[in-house]
Amino acid sequence: MPRDHVQSPERSATPAGAPPGSAEVPFLELLARGAAADAYEQPVLRARAEGQPAERIAALEHAKLLALRVRAELEGRRRREAELSALFETAHDLAGLRDLDAVLQAIVQRARSLLGTDVAYLSLNDPERGDTYMRVTEGSVAARFQQLRLGMGEGLGGLVAQTARPYVTDDYFQDARFQHTSPIDTAVHDEGLVAILGVPLMLGANVIGVLFAADRRARVFEREQIALLGSFAALAAAAIDTANLLTETRSALAGLERANEIIQDRSAVIERASDVHDRLAELVLRGGGVHDVAAAVSQVLGGTVEFAEADAAPATALEASRADGHAVRHADDWIAAVAAGGELLGALVLRGHPGLDPVDQRTLERAAMVTSLLLLARRSAAEAEQRVRGELLDDLLDARDRDPRLLRERATRLHADLDAVHVVLAARLDGAAADAEQEADARRRLWSAASHLAATRHGLAAARDGGTVLLLPLTAGDTATALARRTARHLGTAVHEAVTVGASAPVERLTAHPDAVAAAYAEGRRCLDALRLLGRTGDGAAAEDFGFLGLLLAGDRDISGFVERTIGDVVAYDHRRGTDLLRTLEAYFACGMSPARTKDELHVHVNTVAQRLERVGRLLGDDWQSPARALEIQLALRLHRLSAAAQH
Repeated sequence: MPRDHVQSPERSATPAGAPPGSAEVPFLELLARGAAADAYEQPVLRARAEGQPAERIAALEHAKLLALRVRAELEGRRRREAELSALFETAHDLAGLRDLDAVLQAIVQRARSLLGTDVAYLSLNDPERGDTYMRVTEGSVAARFQQLRLGMGEGLGGLVAQTARPYVTDDYFQDARFQHTSPIDTAVHDEGLVAILGVPLMLGANVIGVLFAADRRARVFEREQIALLGSFAALAAAAIDTANLLTETRSALAGLERANEIIQDRSAVIERASDVHDRLAELVLRGGGVHDVAAAVSQVLGGTVEFAEADAAPATALEASRADGHAVRHADDWIAAVAAGGELLGALVLRGHPGLDPVDQRTLERAAMVTSLLLLARRSAAEAEQRVRGELLDDLLDARDRDPRLLRERATRLHADLDAVHVVLAARLDGAAADAEQEADARRRLWSAASHLAATRHGLAAARDGGTVLLLPLTAGDTATALARRTARHLGTAVHEAVTVGASAPVERLTAHPDAVAAAYAEGRRCLDALRLLGRTGDGAAAEDFGFLGLLLAGDRDISGFVERTIGDVVAYDHRRGTDLLRTLEAYFACGMSPARTKDELHVHVNTVAQRLERVGRLLGDDWQSPARALEIQLALRLHRLSAAAQH
């Protein structure tokens, strides 16, 4: 998902009367040293105590709000990175599962740490005794609580198990939604718990236990925290399922050892399972892909295994496989759903193999789980790279005091060269969204497409100002206009909507000129606005495409370029031939485009004026006297005269 960006400099202007930039300094220092949130009130309180002007205090208040937003964003990123790291570490533990208790203990410890709760614990259902028991606790101090067993359907855990949905209570003893019993209430009271969150451990459609996080004070659990605990619960369920599979395998092996005939009959199956385990482990370690997994399983099972997208697999069989977590037979094929966290990513399809051994069926299911982990890892890596590229571009746009050497090093790690010639492009969707949710989704798709384009072109991309900004290298012989038009077409095709793109003039040595990228982005946005005002949505252009209007759009005011493009051929002709076409043009326009009055002004025959104007037409084109061209030519003549006078 694209990230929320800090408000751009042009939108956060310092209030009138405040020294430029001075209000931000104390808050930048607070951000740099990672101060607590309440410390951000001190500069404002100090200014009020010193009796500083209202404008200064207003500027400080504004800077404080921006700084707090930046601080919240940074904290959110750190938290998300920690959560993702913990989930990957847990998935790694699961991949190398040897001790189920150690894996479950690690899951509970990480859940408690990331949610910042006093206690975390995990309970499992006991089908033989028909009750639930405490399996793992972290942070618990009450022996009665740690040894608690409770009947099915009792307490908050019973409500979670009955509904297969997460439940949270801010005050356990005052919550009447679930059945209170004396043993449970006594144990909870001994532990001193108040706020409790519970999420189900699911195997297919069955609840096998509950993962809890609890505090000894009133607390509101956020939606993100509930989702995070749910992710840990999914990993815990997978660990239990894997352990059960290992137990089943060991039991099968024990049975095979007791009967020599069964050993001989099943040895090939066990060898295949071991072979695929080794192959899959090797694939994961050397960074193999989804199709590598399918090829390895094909060899082991002696059939053809293919990965299919979710919309290409048989819908009924795919849904059944996802529901119960097992491979499902479909005609002569077997379908194993590839899913993660409720999201259906695709399927592994074993072709033409109706008589599948149960162990081989499990092998196909394990391969589907490995495939889902690979897909999630690939997606996470791509999203991480997109965020890193966006953060570097944000720093180039906003943090202009960054060390150029560090910026180059960061760019090099992303295969980008900041010393090359670049163009800054501002892109925006032009389709009308039905509601805010659809508009946000469209912006995310635009950012994703822009990020992919930037990665393939060794550039950078970031979400900004309701659209995206791209920094792309300009190859020799290419122009900013051509690049803008190609980018508009590419992004429009990717998101299936019209995308308008405004481009800056080419910029060089980005790290040597701190304001270069921000100024180029402002120019690109002006070109984007001009395109939309002119009704050219879905198109791309640079300032040079707008004639003299480009002088107003261009950040560097390329006057000499405008003059050269407009009357350069006439200037060159006069220089080569020693003629006076420029003076004739000036007189012609000064005399209201009247040849008769022009010949009096120049003291020449009217035929001479006509011949000179005919020559001008051959140099400038037949439409040179049209109102728009005539206006540009007159402006170019004046700018040429001014530049010539300045040189003398």
